[in-house]
Amino acid sequence: MSHAFSDTRVLLGRSLTHIRRSPDTIITTAITPIALMLLFVYVFGGAISTGTDNYVTYLLPGILLIAIASGIAYTAVRLFNDVQGGLFQRFTSMPIARPSVLWAHVLTSLVANGITVGIIIALALVMGFRTGAGLLAWLAVLGLLILFTLAVTWIAVIAGLVARTVDGATGFSYPLIFLPFISSAFVPTETMPGPVRWFAAHQPVTSIVNAIGDLFAQRPVDNDLWIAILWCGGILIIASVVATRVYRRRAG
Repeated sequence: MSHAFSDTRVLLGRSLTHIRRSPDTIITTAITPIALMLLFVYVFGGAISTGTDNYVTYLLPGILLIAIASGIAYTAVRLFNDVQGGLFQRFTSMPIARPSVLWAHVLTSLVANGITVGIIIALALVMGFRTGAGLLAWLAVLGLLILFTLAVTWIAVIAGLVARTVDGATGFSYPLIFLPFISSAFVPTETMPGPVRWFAAHQPVTSIVNAIGDLFAQRPVDNDLWIAILWCGGILIIASVVATRVYRRRAG
């Protein structure tokens, strides 16, 4: 176990070095969510009725999920480049713990997306985001964002392992980025027509957004929090198992 931790730490340092040398990946990841937040708050916000006085506070949870969904595409690209560049085969031939290769990419995704989330929250505060949430509520929000990041990152790992082109490695992220638009992230689901409302109410992003919104607003957290945890936990378990099996087949 200590050998696996040591190998993961070394490979994590390697991945973080790449990010330090190419900070544009984090900047690029943050640009689109920030642009959406500015657009919806200052252009569309006055015409959207959400039942709240502060639209940026209502909008922020969905913007954070879009940022994470955008960021994990780079995880798939980094893993794809390792596979195509021969580093993947070299790692598998070395006396290192095999799971450490994947976990290094997963932890790198957590760090990179954590930086992006911090940038967006800082900008939201400048734009008027306010919350009276206490420490426990913030920890719950952080835990839910980490769980969501882990779940979608393992999906990215699968894409990075099986993709034949860079476009294929990143293409899986587009549906994940699009999901918040058909949820309660931008408008209440009650305003949507029947079939769209049903889909929005039963997809995972709505539960995650509602749970984070309730925690920020200091409202009682209903079933949304537990539904969000079940969604993220289920996706995490399934995706990690599939990714591990694909990795073992590729490693021989």
